[in-house]
Amino acid sequence: MLTMEQPTNDRAGAHDALRRRTIVLVGLMGAGKTSVGKRLAAELDMPFRDADDEIEQAAGLTIPEIFELYGEERFREGERRVAQRLLGDAPHVLATGGGAFMDPATREAIKTNAVSVWLKADIEVLARRVARKDTRPLLSGKDPREVLTRLAAVREPVYALADLTIESGERPHAATVAAIIEGLTALAEKDPA
Repeated sequence: MLTMEQPTNDRAGAHDALRRRTIVLVGLMGAGKTSVGKRLAAELDMPFRDADDEIEQAAGLTIPEIFELYGEERFREGERRVAQRLLGDAPHVLATGGGAFMDPATREAIKTNAVSVWLKADIEVLARRVARKDTRPLLSGKDPREVLTRLAAVREPVYALADLTIESGERPHAATVAAIIEGLTALAEKDPA
């Protein structure tokens, strides 16, 4: 078992196997994909990319503006193109938007080019987290618990197709990062290719 307390040289050797493929974080909004992803990337000494930031840069608009001007369908088309581009880059940690993994083409590209990690959390935890930001178009003017419950019913069976599932609940991000590394290490040991 790889723990955060192991000597740095042991960690570095173990981490080499984890740096061979892009690590894609999937899950509902508020699961911690960006905040945990940044910490995971730092721990593994890998670049971090946020698909939502990349979409905004490519469009020259914020995600709420894209939704307002063009609608969710056009946003999802752009999200698919950006994900495909990012998956062609050198290995990195990639935080995706909550709906990205729902797209079959994106999911297949992730399966082919990366290892996927579902950050799973209870609806109550997610609702508290998303209440801190008012920039999420799918929640605009709606009850977050209601929206998250509806999204979870549709998305969680698809998120369950990820290579690894990690509970991101109420624990510190460092503990979630350690759990991801432990799970990825176990996957790498099973399939060293």
